[in-house]
Amino acid sequence: MKKIIITTVICLIAILSAQAQKIKGSDTMLPLSQKEAENFMKTDPSQTVTVTGGGSGVGIAALVEGTTDLAQSSRKIKFDEKQKLQQGGKTVKEIIAAYDALAVVVNPDNKVTDLTREQLEGIFTGKIKNWKEIGGEDMRIIPYSRETSSGTYEFFKEHVLKNKNYVNGIMSMPATGAIIQSVGQTKGAIGYVGLAYLSKDVKAIHVSYDAGKTYVEPSVANAKNETYPIVRPLFYYYVTSSENKVKSYINYVLSDTGQKIVSDLGFITIN
Repeated sequence: MKKIIITTVICLIAILSAQAQKIKGSDTMLPLSQKEAENFMKTDPSQTVTVTGGGSGVGIAALVEGTTDLAQSSRKIKFDEKQKLQQGGKTVKEIIAAYDALAVVVNPDNKVTDLTREQLEGIFTGKIKNWKEIGGEDMRIIPYSRETSSGTYEFFKEHVLKNKNYVNGIMSMPATGAIIQSVGQTKGAIGYVGLAYLSKDVKAIHVSYDAGKTYVEPSVANAKNETYPIVRPLFYYYVTSSENKVKSYINYVLSDTGQKIVSDLGFITIN
């Protein structure tokens, strides 16, 4: 009987001493965090890391509410989000985990291969409605966007649309995979996704930020040499009081091993 009690106590101590971490937020970062967590737990079996998506805004809201340890975000934390944390007596720490090039994608059957930033702005704000206006077939343009809680939605609006509003009634998708699927099935469609999500189901557009003088393909190499213009950092945010809990995972992501995972998945390393 004593042996059973002692064994039970030892098991309980082991369970309690195991570090359980929650990561929530950016859909773009979801495959990265999942793979990092999977490999991290193999190196330290005492660690348990669960990863869920929902969008950057959802992750940061969870951090404010205290229901996640790490918020993964494809945009910087907003002033009002920082204020909410400060009002709760919390100080937030920002870590850049990787970089990501944002690719504009169309259906593979679409003959258009090059677009300027101004044309993209016209398409997503509703000024350009037909592909024939920009060298394509006589076919209605069907733009797809991420939903408003997405950091990718906000980044695209800020850096490509220059803070102009998306066209009313734009098709909002809850996840990046849904954009890939919709664009892949709809000939007149156009959308935007993180580089790591590119697949044969869609065609990536070459983009110009110099009014059509040069068009650059979205790729890791072009993001690294800074010729591709739509590149952003990917962040982890945590409350400083939780640093001891999350530090070993963060250190793993920033290590050579963790950054190899970044590269293997099609993201851009921090170095």
